[in-house]
Amino acid sequence: MDMKAANNATRAKFSLHGPEEDFDRRVTAHRGDLADIALAGKMFAPHYAEVMEMRCAAPKAMIRKLGGKSYEAVSELLHGEDFHLLDVSGDWAWGSSAHDGYVGYVPVHALQSQRKTKTPTHLVSARAALIFVEPEIKSGVIKRLPMGAKLACQEPSECGQFLKTGKGYVHVRHVQEIGAKVVFDGTNSTAALAEQLIGAPYLWGGRSGDGLDCSGLIQMVLGLTGISAPRDADQQMAMPGSEVASDADLRRGDLVFFPEHVGMMADSERMIHANAHWMKVVSEPLADVIALFKSNGTDEPVLMRKRLT
Repeated sequence: MDMKAANNATRAKFSLHGPEEDFDRRVTAHRGDLADIALAGKMFAPHYAEVMEMRCAAPKAMIRKLGGKSYEAVSELLHGEDFHLLDVSGDWAWGSSAHDGYVGYVPVHALQSQRKTKTPTHLVSARAALIFVEPEIKSGVIKRLPMGAKLACQEPSECGQFLKTGKGYVHVRHVQEIGAKVVFDGTNSTAALAEQLIGAPYLWGGRSGDGLDCSGLIQMVLGLTGISAPRDADQQMAMPGSEVASDADLRRGDLVFFPEHVGMMADSERMIHANAHWMKVVSEPLADVIALFKSNGTDEPVLMRKRLT
């Protein structure tokens, strides 16, 4: 193919077919000057880039709106989670998290090529997991991984209480195989996981056992029980499920949505939620949460009561 024909083929491949569609900027890798090549033909951009498959090598890394520590955090990437890298500028990488498509900037030093890392086999199901130098609780600790982090585990230790991972060992009680559903009680495992996080600090954009916001809490505990959930409360409200009528009793594990807020019911009356009022994860009467919203000027604060199963 000559150069003229090649250029024509490139323009045809990247041409728009009709008007540009509306899109959710939170989960669309398009920033004006650059876009994911998968969007070619759907959205215009001066340049398109192919994804470089990366993986988070740090215990966790905040995803920010712009590249810089002072900019707002929008989500968080956890150890072992994949990141679709599209551009690097200085110390910051721009792209999207593989598990929910959330777009933003993460520190370059937190990422490593997937080809240089082993595919994760387990994830941290306890509030945190310690990586020991040796398979012994009295051994030194290499690092701490928060709930939700993923790691590649190998053969068990001779005592059967630890799994080899990288240069250290993790206790079997702190992890579960990826894809396995956690069972903590006979009614609803997600609520039991959420209860483990009571007292964890509130962190805008956080979604780990070290700190989380309201929707980060819901996304993580649902994910640990095998339910893939989007990142933000409004996206979660649109998830498949059945709406619970306002005059019906709520059950353990039901979700209650408010303007820019969400929580999970511990029982018919109490709700577990990460919130900026208490600056931590708490379990408190749903009536108190509703009263607080009303005191701040929201007459009808409950937007939806949802049952996922």
